[in-house]
Amino acid sequence: MWGLLLATFAIGTDDFIIAGVLPEIAADLEVSEAAAGQLVTVFSITYAVAAPVLAVATARLPRRVLIIGGLVVFALINFATALVTSYALLMALRVVAALVAAAISPAAFGVAATLAPPQRTGRAIATVAAGLTVSLIVGVPLGSWLGGLFGWQATFVCVGVLTCLAAAVTAATLPTLPRTAVVGVRAKLTLLRRPGVQLCVLGTVIGACSGLMPYTYIAPVLEDMAGVRTGGVALFILVYGLAGAVGTVLGGRLTDRWGVDKALLTLLGVVLLSTVAMAVTGLLADGGAPLWLVGVLLAVWGMAGWAYNPPMNARAMVLAGDAHTEAVALNTSGLYVGVALAGMIGGGALSTYGGVGVLAAAAAIGLVNIVFMAVTVRRFPAGRPAQESEAPASVS
Repeated sequence: MWGLLLATFAIGTDDFIIAGVLPEIAADLEVSEAAAGQLVTVFSITYAVAAPVLAVATARLPRRVLIIGGLVVFALINFATALVTSYALLMALRVVAALVAAAISPAAFGVAATLAPPQRTGRAIATVAAGLTVSLIVGVPLGSWLGGLFGWQATFVCVGVLTCLAAAVTAATLPTLPRTAVVGVRAKLTLLRRPGVQLCVLGTVIGACSGLMPYTYIAPVLEDMAGVRTGGVALFILVYGLAGAVGTVLGGRLTDRWGVDKALLTLLGVVLLSTVAMAVTGLLADGGAPLWLVGVLLAVWGMAGWAYNPPMNARAMVLAGDAHTEAVALNTSGLYVGVALAGMIGGGALSTYGGVGVLAAAAAIGLVNIVFMAVTVRRFPAGRPAQESEAPASVS
């Protein structure tokens, strides 16, 4: 699991790291910061579109070859990115990096669930997902710091080194999976068309839109709640990231202990209540909320929001059966679509009602989501995650 965690850590760092060095990239390549920001947009859109397609296209590849080989290619792409001197080439490499990431991540989740005993599937998924949250609180600040000292190119060298480490650890620790029959593409597409799977992905879209909207606009949200200025935002982001890392582990344990559906609905309830609490606090305090209260609410919200990831992915895998990897890829695409919607809807709410408006919009969408998922879970129950019925062909 450590190799798979390092893989998602490197991918998460690569995805988020540009945000910390946007001014440097813009200045060096002589483009606006808005144009530089499109590097993040292109990566996210490419990943969202490519993940389910690549999951089907690479289904017959041995998992060991796909993950380790993909990590090696991902490292080379990042090293090459550090050498580019034009915006167009940098954009092209971000597209290629997103394609490789979209092939690796779902496979890593699928392998983690395959290797884990049935009663620990949720924890295995949480371990791999933890790489993403850790990248927020360790990888991104580290890359931004290196970029400030040695230039933005150093951030991509850093990601390349991290990816090489992930490839080495994975090569040394990933066991050979048993050889089994490979389910055909048509059969897998049929499984992905199950109403339960599609509704699960739709729930991920709505949940990501609600849960990540306040984070997208965290600076104006904190300013409207407690008058926090730019210098103090980083500290609250750290609180959010640490809480998210704890939440990811907690979500995996709750999934194994309570079952997928109970853990999912409980965590959605906590996300909704904490979002409502932040909105009410911001409205009543009018910019003067105690910092400790804001920190506590932010921690609870971040913990529950990231804890939601393991049961949601486990639910998609259970409902999809033999198309488990493809279901995770489709679910991840839903996550990115939700993030995009969060930016759009949250931007409108911010322009009209400020940071408190963002929280109110997130709470309203969260209420819709919990009702939607309660109905969906009742109609298509998943129960406890079981060990996958399919393992990929020989990985030797």
